[in-house]
Amino acid sequence: MTTEQLDRWNAQEAAAEAMSPIIGTLYREKGVTVLLHSRSLVNKSVISILRTHRFARQIEGEELSVDETLPFLRVLAELDLGPCKIDLGHLVTTYRADDRGLSIRDFTASVLVDVTNGNKAQPPGPKDVVLYGFGRIGRLVARLLIEKVGSGNGLNVRAVVVRRGGDGDLAKRASLLRRDSVHGQFNGTIKVDTDNDTIIANGNVIKFIYSDDPTTIDYTEYGIDDAILIDNTGKWRDRDGLSQHLRPGIAKVVLTAPGKGDVPNIVHGVNHRSLDLSQRIFSCASCTTNAIVPPLKAMDDEYGIVRGHVETVHSFTNDQNLLDNYHSADRRGRSAPFNLVLTETGAASAVAKAMPDFKAKITGNSIRVPTPDVSVAILNLQLERETNKSEVLEYLRQVSLTGPLSRNLDYTAATDAVSSDFIGSRAASIIDANAAIVEGDTAILYVWYDNEFGYSCQVVRTVQYISGIEYPTYPRVDAILESV
Repeated sequence: MTTEQLDRWNAQEAAAEAMSPIIGTLYREKGVTVLLHSRSLVNKSVISILRTHRFARQIEGEELSVDETLPFLRVLAELDLGPCKIDLGHLVTTYRADDRGLSIRDFTASVLVDVTNGNKAQPPGPKDVVLYGFGRIGRLVARLLIEKVGSGNGLNVRAVVVRRGGDGDLAKRASLLRRDSVHGQFNGTIKVDTDNDTIIANGNVIKFIYSDDPTTIDYTEYGIDDAILIDNTGKWRDRDGLSQHLRPGIAKVVLTAPGKGDVPNIVHGVNHRSLDLSQRIFSCASCTTNAIVPPLKAMDDEYGIVRGHVETVHSFTNDQNLLDNYHSADRRGRSAPFNLVLTETGAASAVAKAMPDFKAKITGNSIRVPTPDVSVAILNLQLERETNKSEVLEYLRQVSLTGPLSRNLDYTAATDAVSSDFIGSRAASIIDANAAIVEGDTAILYVWYDNEFGYSCQVVRTVQYISGIEYPTYPRVDAILESV
């Protein structure tokens, strides 16, 4: 027996099934990433596509139907598009607001005129990437880059540099990439070619180079040229140390840890567009810096921040000990899964590097807790003017949906949200609306972040920008509204 609701669900599933191959073809053949309110639909399951449509309730106040987005997607498949990102949610919203009486095809063609036919940009071509180190962040960055390879005209992981760990090293590295206790199974297939020291992941041939010394490697011997090297080890953090990576075949170096000295510290979404791209060495700062800077930037822009304190409740990391043992830092030698461990964080002082115009004094501290992933930062801020909770939350909700921080800052109003709900979040940080406290000129914000995966997404965004493979998103809402 069927019901009206079940019939409706089956129809929606059928529509989502029709969307999936179109999304895949646009991505692989034309370099077009299809989004729905800033969330990628590429490589998503039918259920994920439907769930993302339900997310539109946060923006529109009602669910966005696949019946409404599918006609736009079919038009996209017919257009001669160049590489870009197209947000179906914004496309539908702007079409609703348009009073010119255009058909879906004519409207879509007019909105995308800058990236169709003779105006479309040519792909910049593949960009080689080398991963130096293959630990927690290195493997997640590898997963993300493999996932995004598309037509092959983007970032391509060509090699991984590690120290040889003994017999069976390559098979063990592949196994760690294939399955992860926190982040689950690799989305695809992995083959191991021990004769050639390569792993083939979803068709990507990745050479493993065994070395203890970065100055001994000539990457051109492996067919690698003009590459970006991502140092995931954190062994070197200043310009002199990181310059050791600038060997034949390497054009730029990106560090996945806070940089020291004059190394630029980047928080994508906040200061990446101010970079001097003629430089060759960059840092992506820390996971906590990436988590706290976007909400601090948003709050300072709207309300002004006089001073603040950041307390992070941080999952343990692999530099701590399973059982009590020696550690050079105070308290960190104590058992990570058995204790709450008070420690310092450099994230607060790093804010000034990402936001040099930010004048407020920010202090910070951290508590390491017995969870393997996802942390929360508590921002206690004194503002320049008084406000209230509803105003602040509505402002932050809008910031998370539109504007320069929409890819970096997310928002949840879920009443039962806990840390494990945010494993795999691609945002740098997520505002917890129900936990926020606002009274007068004081705002206390609770900000979740996946300190592994969310940070890795920030690293990939930064590398895309540095390499010139960060495409514009259409429709450009402001321009459309001006023309209507």
